[in-house]
Amino acid sequence: MKKLATKTIWAIFVLSCILIGLYPLIYFLIEVNFGLLALKSKKLLENVLWNNFFYGHIIFGGISLLIGWTQFSPKLRRKRLALHRLVGKVYVLCVLISGVCGIYIAQFATGGITNIIAFNLSALIWLITTIAAYKAIKKRKIKLHENYMIYSYAVCFSAVTLRIWLPILTEVTGSFDEAYLIGSWLSWVPNLLVAFFIIKMKNLRFKTSV
Repeated sequence: MKKLATKTIWAIFVLSCILIGLYPLIYFLIEVNFGLLALKSKKLLENVLWNNFFYGHIIFGGISLLIGWTQFSPKLRRKRLALHRLVGKVYVLCVLISGVCGIYIAQFATGGITNIIAFNLSALIWLITTIAAYKAIKKRKIKLHENYMIYSYAVCFSAVTLRIWLPILTEVTGSFDEAYLIGSWLSWVPNLLVAFFIIKMKNLRFKTSV
């Protein structure tokens, strides 16, 4: 039963990463502005620089989410180490681009200063943990690398959790604006807490096995 539950959770996790990872394609398939773009001013939507950073953020962020989950597959690491390393390098590159773009567009976040701070912090933490993970593996500190990657992908996964929280919070508060103010924090802070406990449990299992 426990094994079945674990497989089910993993399957839901992978499916959500793939679906939301592909989500940015909608922006190229639908001509009208929708979602958060519908809340942006016409002047901002016509700003070429903002558009470049926005699409840079969602495209490379989507790729990060789409491929990042594979890095946590022990089977892939054992049997296809070269592929694991290649995907890891692509993930790091995509995070660097998406993270930097994210910091720029965060300055124009809907909801004002609270959301500006929230999205700036999430982008910074995403960049810092990813760079730290890359530096750790270059020094062959595998456990440290794994820990930082868990934190990195926890922030990356905020693209999924934000879309889970928003409809729930909108229903509870009765206001999308309030929901977005709360969701901008709930989308990544709890993820980091979950990552922390995953790492603690992983390290505990490692100690008891030696």
